Amino acid sequence: MRVAHLSLGDFRNYKTAELPLQAGPNLLVGRNGQGKTNLVEAIAYFSTLRSHRVSQDSAMIRAGMPSAILRMSVASGERVVVLEAQLNRTGANRAQIGGNVVRARELTRWFASVTFAPEDLAIVRGEPSVRRRFLDDALITRLPVAAGVLADYERVVRQRTSLLKSARGVSRSSPGQLATLDVWDDQLVEHGVSIMLARREFVRDVIQPLSDAYQLLVGNDHSPKVGLRESVLETLSVVSRETLAIEEIEDVSRETLTGQFREALALVRSRELDRGVTLVGPHRDDLYFSLNNLPVKGFASHGESWSFALSLKIALANILRAESSAGDPVIILDDVFAELDLGRRERLMTLVGDFEQVIVTAAVEEDVPVGQAWHRIEVHAGVLSGGGAS
Repeated sequence: MRVAHLSLGDFRNYKTAELPLQAGPNLLVGRNGQGKTNLVEAIAYFSTLRSHRVSQDSAMIRAGMPSAILRMSVASGERVVVLEAQLNRTGANRAQIGGNVVRARELTRWFASVTFAPEDLAIVRGEPSVRRRFLDDALITRLPVAAGVLADYERVVRQRTSLLKSARGVSRSSPGQLATLDVWDDQLVEHGVSIMLARREFVRDVIQPLSDAYQLLVGNDHSPKVGLRESVLETLSVVSRETLAIEEIEDVSRETLTGQFREALALVRSRELDRGVTLVGPHRDDLYFSLNNLPVKGFASHGESWSFALSLKIALANILRAESSAGDPVIILDDVFAELDLGRRERLMTLVGDFEQVIVTAAVEEDVPVGQAWHRIEVHAGVLSGGGAS
């Protein structure tokens, strides 16, 4: 899989932009603040329908404009498909595939990419919400249908939480109020269990590729591990918060997990009514990372933390490569090499260099590993030039 061409209208600092790309390594080079990251942000958007930099789509629309257009030609073998997204300040976003109007989430079925960016350090050092976002983006890229399940779950959490807030101060014996809450409980459990099962499968599958990638990137085996902290199990006191790891989570059936989720909801019902908050479910879960049996967060050095985050993304890319019939995911390295020493730059490029397409941004060309036949494009104040090999 590769991006053949990207067209932008009123996106970020671009009134218009036309970016042709080639198979193999592509280099977008220019000083900071010229618009390099905006280009790869637009490409990556088609994978998950959100930016790796901001939480609101409106931030990607050029100042003063009502909407932005992103149009991308994606080649997979001999087939080329044109994907289009229209981001609107007001009203729903719109999408087209091959000129036909579709639901926006359908775009993720046609394109997969894995982005490496300085912000990825927050996956291991930041708040739980960042790790949940990484997990959910991985699920969408791996299984596009997950986008719908996640959207439905988030809608249920909002509606259920709104009901809990309105129920505060109301008599607990009100049968109508509790009956309505039971209906939302059913939907919360249905969608939540699907997400939990998919997350468990991903974490199990990522452990070995993570270990392999970390050792190749760093040159040492620091025993990288990944675990899940699930609010359902913690509420039931099945495991302690400090020791929960993926190998400790039994490979249970959907029915068993559904029963555990319902039991956990029953245990926190009183607290939820008091606080007006949904206290149990995937929206309150977290990932746990360790090196040499110590938590990465709080114990690992900057270099170890950064290497762990990169290795997670490499592991995801390799999982997608092994499972996809459409070809490799597109690899995006957004200003990553500046964060690494020479040895890790070269090892990282070795790890991703044989993917069908790699797109790199760099402010200083000397940061980029040599020995590659780069398709080079210069970016200056939103103007693109070049396109030759270097």
